[in-house]
Amino acid sequence: MSNDTIKPQKFLEELRRYEKGSVTRRHFLGVTGLGLATSVMSAAVPGLQPRKAFAEGLSGTVNFTTWPNYFAQENIDNFTKNTGVKVNVTIFGSNEEMLAKLQAGSTGWDLFVPTNYTISTYKKLDLIEPLDMKLVPNYDASTQDPQFTGPGTIDGTLYAIVKDWGTTGYVVDTRKVKKTPETWKDFFDAAQGELSGKVLVHDYQLTTIGGALKALGHSFNSVDAGEMAAAEKLLLATKPHLFGINSDYQPSMRNGDAVMSMCWTNDGAQLHRDIKEMEYRLGKDGGEIWADHYAIPKGAPNRAAGYALMDYLLTPEINAKEVKSNGAPSSDSRVNAMVPKEMLENPILYPAKELLSKLEFGAAETLTNPVRAEIMARFKAA
Repeated sequence: MSNDTIKPQKFLEELRRYEKGSVTRRHFLGVTGLGLATSVMSAAVPGLQPRKAFAEGLSGTVNFTTWPNYFAQENIDNFTKNTGVKVNVTIFGSNEEMLAKLQAGSTGWDLFVPTNYTISTYKKLDLIEPLDMKLVPNYDASTQDPQFTGPGTIDGTLYAIVKDWGTTGYVVDTRKVKKTPETWKDFFDAAQGELSGKVLVHDYQLTTIGGALKALGHSFNSVDAGEMAAAEKLLLATKPHLFGINSDYQPSMRNGDAVMSMCWTNDGAQLHRDIKEMEYRLGKDGGEIWADHYAIPKGAPNRAAGYALMDYLLTPEINAKEVKSNGAPSSDSRVNAMVPKEMLENPILYPAKELLSKLEFGAAETLTNPVRAEIMARFKAA
């Protein structure tokens, strides 16, 4: 038991969180110092009795839209077990797909995971709702790394909460690749040369066009007509040599069909965890740093369950399981305190400062830029 005396207001706040199921019984007993008095207090305080998290007032199915290999199935299963609410997970490979689906209407989504640079567009198009923070008690702005939180707030209103962050680089199977590319120029040279037929790029214009732009010495976010034309020329020249264009590239890397792929932090961490020879690299010439968020679409049919799932996944203990499972670092210091030391010291998750300093956050304009969309369409059709 803790020797510290908890203030009444803090006790009531923690009790309310426990009664809602947003923290574990162990957490509640630990922070309140009641661990040794459980049997007595369980009778005196009904809220101490174990109960299903978030179960009160929830029902049906919550439709959750996210990215490939990007959630802990254990957490999804436990949410359903604790609430009775089934989680229907839909996977998308690009923010352009998500935007097009939302603009078409009637998605049925209750919670989705947009990337930092897209949130202003969703707000402008009235596709997401301002967050009701009373429904997200597990979020604590004071424990968040401020370099990632800015895009979620627009005109003083919070529309999205950071899920985690990462980078965009490439993964290489060093068992089959003699010389690992060090730059994006090397990446495309190898794709057209010694690794022809064994390389994947994302089905996602921001990263695929961005990688080509970096290979040519331009900004990842360029919308300059001449620079984009040069990037298209490089992509079209590379297309016949590619194994595929797919944002879910882990299966091809694991079964040996591909030996190099554009890659996000979380996939790089998972692949290296399971196959040590799978190395994740950031181009020395730059690339992308990103922060994915949780957001609630306008008109979410099961809004209450969407908020409940978001709040559940943001619970530090639960979020730590997400990080351990999917390998994307958290922006929440409470979560990082629960993550194994070896993960915090993993250069895939936390790259050296000199590499991070060259990375760019995606720019809002790239999401809806028609020229970029046309280039990607022509590249995929070629």
